[in-house]
Amino acid sequence: MSQNFGELLPVGGGDPIPLLKKTLLIGRRETCDVVLRFANVSSNHCQLYIKQGYWFIEDQNSRNGTKVGGKRVRDTDKRVDPGNTIAIAKHEYELHYDPIELGATGPPPAEENVAEEILGKSLLERAGIGTSRRRGEA
Repeated sequence: MSQNFGELLPVGGGDPIPLLKKTLLIGRRETCDVVLRFANVSSNHCQLYIKQGYWFIEDQNSRNGTKVGGKRVRDTDKRVDPGNTIAIAKHEYELHYDPIELGATGPPPAEENVAEEILGKSLLERAGIGTSRRRGEA
């Protein structure tokens, strides 16, 4: 019997997609691990992989993007917590898995882009005070 690392449940109904490997390429191409036969899904759309017991997703420069919880995945990987919604193009799936069964210990691993997001902004911007325009400029 093959090991199951979780499943993707189509939002709005449909058959669950079992996650049978620790690294999965998702796309329209028949050679992908998870094949989604939709015109707006790129041939190699995104990659899911397990790191420290948690699933992460990385967009593969897809034409119509990948989102986790409504936020677009850009330039780096994004952790997908159990129950989070993934949008591949406009197709939404809920990811179900148990981090402990996948080897998680302690707190979830940090996402790569969190430090960049924080360090890339001024303290005023992070506090919501900084503005991108000066007064009087249109």
